[in-house]
Amino acid sequence: MATKLPAAMARMYKNVFVCKDCKTKARTDSRKVSEGKARCRKCGSRAFRPISKK
Repeated sequence: MATKLPAAMARMYKNVFVCKDCKTKARTDSRKVSEGKARCRKCGSRAFRPISKK
């Protein structure tokens, strides 16, 4: 098994969120998501969840 490189994990998962309505990935600051200021580019929703790490 290969080890997980911290730099690669940061590129793939840091500040990446998924829209709860249209399932689009967006890279934005976690503070904006928690304050409800981040908006989905595709559908305009403000509901996001963190991306699941496999």
